[in-house]
Amino acid sequence: MDKKVLIADDSQLFREVLERIVNAEKGFTVCASVRDAYAAANEVGRQKPDLVILDIEMPGMNGISFLHSLLPQYAVPVIVCTSHRAAASKALKAGAADFIPKPADNPDDFMQFRQTLVRAMKSALILRSVECNGVVYELKRRTETPRRSAGGEIILIGGSAGSTEALPELLKMLDENRRGADLPPIAASLHMPSGYTKIFAQRLDGTLDLRVKEAENGERPKRSSVYIAPGSKHMRIAADTKGCFLSVAEGAKISGHCPSVDALFESAAQVEFEKVIAVLLTGMGSDGAKGLLKLRERGARTIGQDQKTSLVYGMPKAAFELGAVEKQCALENIAGEICRLLKG
Repeated sequence: MDKKVLIADDSQLFREVLERIVNAEKGFTVCASVRDAYAAANEVGRQKPDLVILDIEMPGMNGISFLHSLLPQYAVPVIVCTSHRAAASKALKAGAADFIPKPADNPDDFMQFRQTLVRAMKSALILRSVECNGVVYELKRRTETPRRSAGGEIILIGGSAGSTEALPELLKMLDENRRGADLPPIAASLHMPSGYTKIFAQRLDGTLDLRVKEAENGERPKRSSVYIAPGSKHMRIAADTKGCFLSVAEGAKISGHCPSVDALFESAAQVEFEKVIAVLLTGMGSDGAKGLLKLRERGARTIGQDQKTSLVYGMPKAAFELGAVEKQCALENIAGEICRLLKG
């Protein structure tokens, strides 16, 4: 079912622009489009939208005042979209999920605005709460399917072109950052052919303090160990009454690949962990983007390698544009971010 979006803006022309953007995006539909806050309040009560796009300067009640009155009654993510850039701080303090300046009158600005708005819409739906006047309001949560509990923590890594160089660098920096402390199990799925992953894992195992091995079906991942998906086989995360284990098996290509990063990420999204950190490294295509989004929706902390340090900014870009990436990092900063998240 499409997510319902309410638009409140006193400009009819800009409302039409927003309507076209929202309705063109799969999974979203405009349920109401109004010119002032009073009409917006009426439609919120009637339509129960999943998301609100709100202007600041409107007749009668401005957008900030509307936010103050809205959230205590109906906790819904709100994207403030206005020409008044100076209002960003006030809007965010009042509980807005995001703030986006309106575009200037040129095609390049409009295209950038469209992409930014779509990303903000997708990210806003993942938020669990917002804060308004020092009060935290829990937002409506999507229905979640029951998950088997595995307990503990896990780190998931996916990548393709360039990742056979990026992963060793990341693991080396994790070794250096942990300073003797153990790490959660690490499961990594890269687009690699059969016959190579075992050699790749053995080479890493010989150069790192972390234990690195090619994953085996049914084994239970241990702390400070890295498990590489075998070439031409999918690696998935599963759980039983004893906890987490790895499922490794041949299968049809998923998102165009075997092993598939989506297969790993989506399987982990069905298991309950105390903490999940998922990283998408350099690679061509979009494998991993949908799985990363599912993980983020389930509360995982998600990291995407940035464009500057990616050999091919395909997979991390697709995930970022989908709203699946919580934070983009240069390769050399990912290990530090993982360690920070583990402490938090």
